[in-house]
Amino acid sequence: MRTDKNKLIIQYIYSVKPIRLIVSGGGTGGHIYPALAIATELKNKISGSEVLFVGALGKMEMEKVPKAGYQIKGVWISGFQRSLSLQNILFPLKLIVSLFQAFFIIKQFKPTIVVGTGGFASGPVLQVAQWLGLPTLIQEQNSYPGITNRLLSKKVDSICVAFEGMDRFFPLHKIKMTGNPIRSMDLNVNSSKDAKQFFGLDKNKKTLAIIGGSLGAKKINELIASKIEFIKHLDLQILWQCGELYYEEFKNKAQESVVIQPFVYDMNQFYNAADFIISRAGAGSLSELCSVGKPLILIPSPNVTANHQFHNADALARKGAAMVIKENELPAQFETVFTSLVTDNEAQAKMSLALKSLAKTDASKAIVNEMIALL
Repeated sequence: MRTDKNKLIIQYIYSVKPIRLIVSGGGTGGHIYPALAIATELKNKISGSEVLFVGALGKMEMEKVPKAGYQIKGVWISGFQRSLSLQNILFPLKLIVSLFQAFFIIKQFKPTIVVGTGGFASGPVLQVAQWLGLPTLIQEQNSYPGITNRLLSKKVDSICVAFEGMDRFFPLHKIKMTGNPIRSMDLNVNSSKDAKQFFGLDKNKKTLAIIGGSLGAKKINELIASKIEFIKHLDLQILWQCGELYYEEFKNKAQESVVIQPFVYDMNQFYNAADFIISRAGAGSLSELCSVGKPLILIPSPNVTANHQFHNADALARKGAAMVIKENELPAQFETVFTSLVTDNEAQAKMSLALKSLAKTDASKAIVNEMIALL
């Protein structure tokens, strides 16, 4: 069956039929960057293909997508608040207006296929595409899907996922295990010393790298600030991305063997320099961290919809690919868990193997192939 599908894909590519793709997703980088990766892979694979993004007005995709070189149009949709909120009064009106906006965008652009990567805007866009009988596909990054993708899954043609067991939420016959699209990785053991020197660290000393996201993570920053001497006592140096929001607050913690940066632009150097990693558990980050394969402690953010990050982290922990500490358990557990990881070489090796076994480095290619197969 797979061989037949691959033959069809090759035939389609060599028949040089450009695809007109509408891709909708946003609200967070976790929805936007997979969408950009899919669009780029399509244009690289089939020349002449055209891509139009559709996002939610006022959300970060309206800025990030044009910077990546793609056209985007906005609809008026916003999320339904789970708590009592005046915004909820406008939700029905916004939804109706967004459905009409999506209809006119689709009729004008005339897409061959419509793809959703999650977020507010993908709901009305894919719903209208389904009403119009267009092929549709959703890409779910998380192990616990949001309400938008769960509703859309009933009518979409294909569902690309990154975690096992997604038949709890989606029809089994539609699920394709593709992984999450990630940036290209250039990891080399021989580059570790150079990468440490790049950040001004000791090239011969093991390094703990902390990722708090581009804006930062307050609880993780507070934790590291309070544990610097404990970490150094374990003969480790620290490479700490504290986030732009918190840099002014924590930059005075920089000292010998502690490098603090608000944002890291060269993530290849960052990953090469790391021997151990502490991170949040966003789906996109986890997909990268699986490819990196460095011993890992995850501290999921509790402030996300449906507790996505905990479910993502737990999925890795059940495979032996990470240790997980909840934010409210950090004071009691961090030193014990971290020490057990740093001092157990066998556990580190097993975790690295488990992470790499979960890595899917060609997710963008697999998703585009699935799009072509639908056509």
